[in-house]
Amino acid sequence: MKRFAAFLLAGSVCLLPALAQNAPSPFVGRWDFNTGPLRANWLGVTEKQGALDIWFQPTGGNVYQVKDYKLTGSHLTLNLQKAEGKNPGLIWELDAAGDKLTGTQKRGSNQLALTGVRAPELKRNPPAAWTDPEPLFNGKDLSGWEPTDAAHNHWVARDGELLNETKGANLRSTRKFDDFKLHIEFNCPVDGNSGVYLRGRYEVQVEYEPLDRNPPERAIGSIYGFLAPSEVLPRTPGKWETYDVTLVGRTVTVIRNGKLTIDRKEIPGITGGALDANEGEPGPFYIQGDHTGGMKYRDIRVSVPKP
Repeated sequence: MKRFAAFLLAGSVCLLPALAQNAPSPFVGRWDFNTGPLRANWLGVTEKQGALDIWFQPTGGNVYQVKDYKLTGSHLTLNLQKAEGKNPGLIWELDAAGDKLTGTQKRGSNQLALTGVRAPELKRNPPAAWTDPEPLFNGKDLSGWEPTDAAHNHWVARDGELLNETKGANLRSTRKFDDFKLHIEFNCPVDGNSGVYLRGRYEVQVEYEPLDRNPPERAIGSIYGFLAPSEVLPRTPGKWETYDVTLVGRTVTVIRNGKLTIDRKEIPGITGGALDANEGEPGPFYIQGDHTGGMKYRDIRVSVPKP
């Protein structure tokens, strides 16, 4: 019996290095970072054949793959942007412990403390029934809406439409929502760029920029940077179009102009311009106004799950 116990102990000791090698990196997962007022970042990390596949969402712009990194146990260095001319590079130094990443953002002599938490899975079944649609814009004034920057607000209500007279502030609803069905109509001019943010975190892209400017996952109808529409619809700048969007957890369906273009797809993380990275919380609708003047919206209605 003693010989058998000794054999088992020896075998267990021999297995420890192999188990350690097979254990996933503590960085694997999706991570949410709040880095300041109206500033949020996201990391998505998977492991493939012993190497990390890392995707980073900056506070603005689109998610991109990080190829320049160094992993040493539970410490990860990300070289996110190279230095160019007088502009220093952007580096993240992160340490993993449980369900948190902590570290420092470095840009030249400037440093910022970082804390990331695991993003919630948000796996939920659709509700059995929805409430009747309720208008969020009364067509007369900005009641129920507020600019992100009052000093540079150019949103007005005119002729039943929500008009951004020139680029400036973004506009968000004063109410917050969890799961919902949204109907919204938009009119985007030539070279226009805007977007409708779901819970203030996930952008449904609105744009009519030159065709060579945006790949499919950043073109009109996409969940910006992540999900491309399944069908490319005719371009109609200067004409009214519709989005009907259902969001349950992080599963999204988009119907554009009556055509199903995104069918129950999972949104991996926040998109550029997100108000925050609190993915498990309700959030407002938010309309982008800092890119283009002349954008118009109307007939904004929302349904929520029936209690």
